[in-house]
Amino acid sequence: MIYVSRLTLAIAALAIAPAVVADPVQLGPRPYYLIDVMPDGELKSKLASCADMSFAKSDFSIAHRGAPMQFPEHTVESNRAAARMGAGIFECDVTFTADKELVCRHAQNDLHTTTNILASDLAGKCTAGFTPASGDTNASAECRTSDISLAEFRTLNGKMDAANGAATTVAEYLDGTAGWRTDLYSTKGTLMTHAESIELIKSFGGKFTPELKSPSVEMPFDGFSQEDYAQKLIDEYKAAGIPASDVWAQSFNLDDVLYWIENEPEFGAQAVYLDDSYDIEGWSPMDASTWTHSMSDLKGMGVNYIAPPMWVLVTLEDGKMVPSLYANEASAAGLNIITWTLERSGPLASGGGWYYQSVTDATTSDAAMYQLLDVLAQDVKIAGIFSDWPATVTYYANCMGL
Repeated sequence: MIYVSRLTLAIAALAIAPAVVADPVQLGPRPYYLIDVMPDGELKSKLASCADMSFAKSDFSIAHRGAPMQFPEHTVESNRAAARMGAGIFECDVTFTADKELVCRHAQNDLHTTTNILASDLAGKCTAGFTPASGDTNASAECRTSDISLAEFRTLNGKMDAANGAATTVAEYLDGTAGWRTDLYSTKGTLMTHAESIELIKSFGGKFTPELKSPSVEMPFDGFSQEDYAQKLIDEYKAAGIPASDVWAQSFNLDDVLYWIENEPEFGAQAVYLDDSYDIEGWSPMDASTWTHSMSDLKGMGVNYIAPPMWVLVTLEDGKMVPSLYANEASAAGLNIITWTLERSGPLASGGGWYYQSVTDATTSDAAMYQLLDVLAQDVKIAGIFSDWPATVTYYANCMGL
């Protein structure tokens, strides 16, 4: 009874916090910088013409774990930053603690890189404690949300997701933030339960895209089945009075999506299948014979939303970015497309890395950011895009009337 009371008070405290979204939305300098570095042309002229407009939040702009380019992911502070930048939809990656409470973390086994757990009294509860680097072997650790209770989870502080593989001490291991990110806002990273994230996002007037993360533990976990897990995620939206039309529940596990379609059809209508077929050897977005499911098969199963990474949706044709076969087939089947993740690659001068791999030859500077976004929006016709810095997408969405 005391535990429930404390949880209720914590949620209530977030619920009564004043909404932080102002009109106009505060975008900061980054969108303008990205426009400035673009080559002269129609797209640059159009984007530049919107510089003095008043910006509003947009559902096309999806906050990917908040605003983790500069704020610790899945924290109150990161989500508040995303709200100020005009994100209309917010993500909570959902996993569970030892007492089977749902919390926001990108993975069940990422506490060692996203929190201060290794420097806390809870380090001894980790699945694998800190091991320093030695010779050719990198430093390592593994700390899971399922290693600790919700009460213990609440004592942790969120940090930028990073680790220093060359570390010989815990302090060095925790100090691995990429140079193009920052630790300026990492002194306070307030972690959240899934229910608390719902109340916080509701206070922004935002919508929701929770992702049911794959467990690191064997399921069922202490009697908690995969179906129980999928159902509990939906039940927390029902308990908060959130309409199904404001929720896009996601999973890489197609069985989770099909569970929602069958057992929670109102929520299942907007359930998002995060397609990770790209991990299969020989798979290609330009060769339908390599796909696990045809787009028409997915549609026939009741799937209405599909979400692959950005590079899967585009290819190069005469040096220009154009929709891939995968994108065209998904659209032809009547599937809505969401994609991820803009602003996660750092500077693009070296080709953009994993997220730009299908258009590397056309990715020679940060100018490619808006060029790719424009192809995804205008030609692929995506319904929305995740971003680590939502202001970039909010600017584009407002300027283009999306």
